[in-house]
Amino acid sequence: MGTSATTTAGLRISVLLLLAFFTARISITQAATNGGDLSVLNSLKDVWANTPPNWVGGDPCGDNWDGISCSGIRVTSITLSSTGLSGQLSGDIASLSELQILSLNSNGFTGTIPPSIGNLINLYWLDLADNQLEGSVPVSDGDTPGLDLLVNTKHFHFGKNQLTGSIPTKLFNSSMTLLHVLFDSNKLTGNIPPTLGQVNSLEVLRLDRNSLTGTVPGSFNNLGSLTELSLSNNDLNGPFPNITGMTVLSSMDMSNNSFDSSSFPSWISSMGSLTTLMLENTQLQGPVPAGLFSLPNLQTVNLARNDLNGSLDIGPSHSSQLQLIDMQSNFISDYRQRPGANDVDIILLRNPVCDETPNGPRQSYCIPPDRNSKYTTPSNSCVPGRCSSNKTASPNCACAFAYTGLLVFRAPSFSDLGNATIFTALQRSLMDSFRSTQLPVDAVQLSNPRKDSSEYLDIDLKVFPYGQDFFNRSGVSRIAFSLSNQTFKPPSMFGPFFFLGDEYTHFDGGGSGSKKSASTGIIIGAAVGGIVLVLMVILAAVYAFRQKKRAQKATEQSHPFAHWDATENTGGFPQLKGARCFSFDELKKYTNNFSDANAIGSGGYGKVYRGVLPTGHLLAIKRAQRESMQGGHEFKTEIELLSRVHHKNVVSLVGFCFEQGEQMLIYEYVPNGTLGDALSGKSGISMEWTRRLKVALGAARGLAYLHELADPPIIHRDIKSANILLDERLTAKVADFGLSKLMGDSEKGHVTTQVKGTMGYLDPEYYMTQQLTEKSDVYSFGVVLLELATAKRPIERGKYIVREVKMAMDKTKSLYNLQTVIDPAICNESLKGLDKFVDLAMSCVHETGADRPSMGDVVKEIELILQQAGLNPNADSVSTSATYEEAEKGSPRHPYSKESFEYSGGFPPSKLEPQ
Repeated sequence: MGTSATTTAGLRISVLLLLAFFTARISITQAATNGGDLSVLNSLKDVWANTPPNWVGGDPCGDNWDGISCSGIRVTSITLSSTGLSGQLSGDIASLSELQILSLNSNGFTGTIPPSIGNLINLYWLDLADNQLEGSVPVSDGDTPGLDLLVNTKHFHFGKNQLTGSIPTKLFNSSMTLLHVLFDSNKLTGNIPPTLGQVNSLEVLRLDRNSLTGTVPGSFNNLGSLTELSLSNNDLNGPFPNITGMTVLSSMDMSNNSFDSSSFPSWISSMGSLTTLMLENTQLQGPVPAGLFSLPNLQTVNLARNDLNGSLDIGPSHSSQLQLIDMQSNFISDYRQRPGANDVDIILLRNPVCDETPNGPRQSYCIPPDRNSKYTTPSNSCVPGRCSSNKTASPNCACAFAYTGLLVFRAPSFSDLGNATIFTALQRSLMDSFRSTQLPVDAVQLSNPRKDSSEYLDIDLKVFPYGQDFFNRSGVSRIAFSLSNQTFKPPSMFGPFFFLGDEYTHFDGGGSGSKKSASTGIIIGAAVGGIVLVLMVILAAVYAFRQKKRAQKATEQSHPFAHWDATENTGGFPQLKGARCFSFDELKKYTNNFSDANAIGSGGYGKVYRGVLPTGHLLAIKRAQRESMQGGHEFKTEIELLSRVHHKNVVSLVGFCFEQGEQMLIYEYVPNGTLGDALSGKSGISMEWTRRLKVALGAARGLAYLHELADPPIIHRDIKSANILLDERLTAKVADFGLSKLMGDSEKGHVTTQVKGTMGYLDPEYYMTQQLTEKSDVYSFGVVLLELATAKRPIERGKYIVREVKMAMDKTKSLYNLQTVIDPAICNESLKGLDKFVDLAMSCVHETGADRPSMGDVVKEIELILQQAGLNPNADSVSTSATYEEAEKGSPRHPYSKESFEYSGGFPPSKLEPQ
């Protein structure tokens, strides 16, 4: 009895001690982090995928949860840039009433911006850039909050998303203290709100790469603190704005808008703080005043693609800072050399001054600058060894998992990408910045400087960790934050920039302390007896199950290629740029189990299905049939290629599926069918002459991108009207280049493999050389141009369109005597530019490839034709209210017909096409 009583008493004491232990832990937890803030973070953990592994336990502040900073017991900062988060932003964030910084840029968030963020009255920094957010910009309405209530916020960073609608007038007011407003690279429409001019604290304004219309508000002259203004690549109109009130403006970019034609604004020559002036394609005409180049801080001037004329004279006292003047594609007839101007890069391509003359070498200002460089940061006096796994060697020769991303410079003041000294200076500046902010960085590596389709300078960046071979989440977030918040200031020659961080997946996992505490609790629980042991085992099992499910979900999001069968035949995981992996089950759900009702086309490759995402967005899912499937390595190579192709006139790859024996490519859904169907009347789209010109320009730009700017360049091999699709604004998009051939250096610009072309479009030189080149695509495109003018198929009833036009042409007569072959649907229109259009088409279909223009030249010529026809080459094809004629009865309009997605493999006939 005594022994039993003693044992029972000991057990009771142990249980009481255990309860006291957990009670103490609970009370400590409640004292360390505000209970409301803890609830919000746990809610975010439930709705966000791939949250940091150490987000466990009940004390985010005390346990130093990754990305979370606190003041006392209150959460004041969430900084998780480039950490692979996804899901939808939760309105629960608004309950973090002491939050000052919310930085979630460069992740995969979807959905809309929660209006409740407007309740965060202490918010200083709001950065949601470089995600996939959509919908409108929320403003307050009655009891509903909005971003206009954030009067203490300094930074609005919303660039590089999918936001739509107009920028609300109510968003801005004179009580706001904003420093940065960044809405660049979205899908915003409508006018710029004049209320933006009331925010006189503003220093940086980026609204470029949207579809904004109307005039630049006169209230902008109130922005006396603005140093950077970027309104480029919109459809702004009216007179060129006078913004002399921006007295400290350093960088101005108004390029590619539809301003009224005007002489060069004289007031620009009084902007004493100006370093960067970008006015490409802004309808400027007349001479350029020499006084412009005397601005004391001026470094970069881009006036390309205007109607400027006369003699270029940079004056006797040009700025000592001046480094680059780009005036290509104007009407400059003379360049006056000045002493001391040899250090200034001057580009005058496609001006009369550069017209070839029979005597003497070409002037340096008439030679195209290099668009890319093979520069890579060299090793620092060491020999790099072989690195295992996915590690790479740093310039200090240490193997590590680098954090990677893309530095994008909007207006560098140099054109020589072969000057290694320039990039060494940038590398040194990066390291100095990282060290001064005490970031855990050992070295940085820059590589592959190149100009992109926007004429921006892209440079690949690798950042290597200090003291270990990986970064933790805090390190990556701090690095991304410093690069995205403009803490880093590059050398002045690089100008304004932005940073696009890649997802980092090599974190150490963190949170080991919390797991150790849990293990300790389990050991203590086991020591007090069987009942407590069973209870703890059950609780641990439930906890482990939940953690396993969460980890599986996180793995699926952060490692989308976990199912990839990485063998010798397939190679390593694909390295994608902007595309994602879809599971087979996802695609079954989106296509209603690949039902016939969702089938929208078929061809030699397989069927094409319409898929509907949970958000309502549409996809085109191209499912290979067995006999069309490639090897794993070939499929991997193809999706890596396709994922790197990004241009508004090229159909974008959204993702792929490679599991359960399936190979599928997922593209953006292009709703208005093929150009061939539009010209034939099957789609019911009215194709007047001006619309055909814009379609020609869009398709030409897409093909020129594949030839000249894709990395590596691509020969399409099957350009035809069935492979040019029209989106909701009737913008042309080049499609079906999935089996196109990469042009490696060893191939010297030609392809000798099995041809993919289509009868009537195929380069006649192929039958003699068995080689396809860029000029083969040019030939096919010339046939498409003739289709646009005639609405005839290339070979119709035994007649070949190229030969028919040649035989009918008489340049001495009206419309070149082509009335009998021109499409009757446009015969009654004013066919401005038809003569030059036909001339261009016939130069493209010249029998000899060497005599055909490049696609870049084709683009320039079509732009001139549009300008002569009174059209803006950079306006969207049509408004969203495009009219349609009634489609042919019984012919439903499918954007992916059999022809559109059919791989036209097989050997061509062995005889020449008729000429």
